[in-house]
Amino acid sequence: MKKYVIGLDYGTDSVRAILIDTENGAELSSSVSYYQRWKEGRFCSPEKNSFRQHPSDHIEGLEKTITEIVQQSGVQPEEIVSICIDTTGSSPLPVNQDGVALSLTPGFEENPNAMMVLWKDHTAIREAEEINTLARTWGGEDYTKFEGGIYSSEWFWAKILHINRVDEEVKNAAYSWMEHCDYITFLLSDQKDLKTFKRSRCAAGHKAMWHESWGGLPSEDFLNRLDPSLGQLKERLYEKTYTSDEVAGHLNEEWAKRLGLTTSTVIAVGTFDAHSGAVGAKVEENTLIRIMGTSTCDIMVAPNDIIGDKTVKGICGQVDGSVIPGMAGLEAGQSAFGDVLAWYRDILMWPVNNMLNHSEIISPEQKVQLKEEFENNLIRNLTAEAEKISNDEAIPVALDWVNGRRTPDANQELKAAISHLSLGTKAPHIFKALVNAICFGAKKIVDRFEEEGITINKVIGIGGVARKSPFIMQTLANVLDMPIIVASSDQAPALGAAIYAAVAAGIYPDVQQASRTMGSEFEAEYLPQPRDIQQYRQLMEQYQQLADFTENIIKSKNNLEGSLVN
Repeated sequence: MKKYVIGLDYGTDSVRAILIDTENGAELSSSVSYYQRWKEGRFCSPEKNSFRQHPSDHIEGLEKTITEIVQQSGVQPEEIVSICIDTTGSSPLPVNQDGVALSLTPGFEENPNAMMVLWKDHTAIREAEEINTLARTWGGEDYTKFEGGIYSSEWFWAKILHINRVDEEVKNAAYSWMEHCDYITFLLSDQKDLKTFKRSRCAAGHKAMWHESWGGLPSEDFLNRLDPSLGQLKERLYEKTYTSDEVAGHLNEEWAKRLGLTTSTVIAVGTFDAHSGAVGAKVEENTLIRIMGTSTCDIMVAPNDIIGDKTVKGICGQVDGSVIPGMAGLEAGQSAFGDVLAWYRDILMWPVNNMLNHSEIISPEQKVQLKEEFENNLIRNLTAEAEKISNDEAIPVALDWVNGRRTPDANQELKAAISHLSLGTKAPHIFKALVNAICFGAKKIVDRFEEEGITINKVIGIGGVARKSPFIMQTLANVLDMPIIVASSDQAPALGAAIYAAVAAGIYPDVQQASRTMGSEFEAEYLPQPRDIQQYRQLMEQYQQLADFTENIIKSKNNLEGSLVN
């Protein structure tokens, strides 16, 4: 009997499912579902950096995509042996004692605080500062040391602490909290005991300060010093964690019926999209995998006997088995990558979106068509013009911090800036400056790894930006002064999840062998262009000067505000 697996990948805007042949990694069918509530902008306040998602979007997308790929493929249900889920993260949500999302229970249906707190939500900046201060001063274990030494407002404990402080009703009603990848896995699984359910190693280790050396999650004493509600919550969370090559359970009867599958289908332990994406791209030692979309995640693996007790400063954590079991997974990333360019596109689209609405010259149908045409072609045309601009021209200098800085050295209070503007600066010049900025941000991450003794011999790009923008990829190769190869799979995270599923089902003995057989091939390579390398080094120096100036200004402002409050 042929054996197939499903990788289910939850991104920021949509969920996608792929059905994979375990024999060779061939994709039989795929389906994408966009989150309707999210698309409408519900439950979010971008001006407050508040981004929440309703689990109904995720549940509806789950059912739609999996039923579609099963029907499209014609594969028999008993031939689909395993499913693995990857999601964004840290994206926790509160649940009741039965593991039901709080926003699916009476009274909380429209409460954003009862929904999933998306990875890009930065409402917990103050709480993250408290965690960092306590970790350094309380006299006990520094629970941030395997998180790069800085805990982020994007992560598990900071977000929960913030919700507990601003919404007493949610705080009292939430029996526990689950990362998105654990919640969807729990939803499908027949294992319904929250206390013993197998939680994701990568989610717990990279975002919740879980580490074997101190027995799991931070101590109750440490959490109580932050807020007694966190100490109480710890008792309702977990002690052990599991890698994604392990079995979390089997598909329960309700979901087997809804999806047209069988209860013999294995459900693997959940994971994060960046980690599964690295597996889908055949990650190996000394290889940096860059997952490039709205933001980036930069993933590496290192043998435990080589990295030992060394901690890499300023990254998003190092966790045994978070990517490949038996190796340390290292994570870094940028809080905004494609989002930087999308922000600029939206600014330029403002006149189109707003002034066209009041035009009496054209019909409503023509207004819609014009908006679509402008939006679809804007980035393409900016790219074409930016490519013509020589690095010898007066190019503005920009920072990529429109959503704060994830790594190196997380600081979500930072803001972006642009300098060196003049009357000769045109829209393509600013676009080129922003492309430079996101590439310089990537260079800072590479530099940090190498400064900390982590050797990088190869860079692999995956994701929409890597496949769709040769201009950005060539700029990145020039800035890094390294060749970059691009994975050909449209769905590397979903493919990686499918690879985990194949190992959990016992088809392959380990993730590395499964990845070599089922992982993505490569479709392009970008080589550094000698004529541009030196010029980008000079532009990088200007980027660093602007970064230092901006960070010092913000730090001084915050210190002044703090002293005024005190």
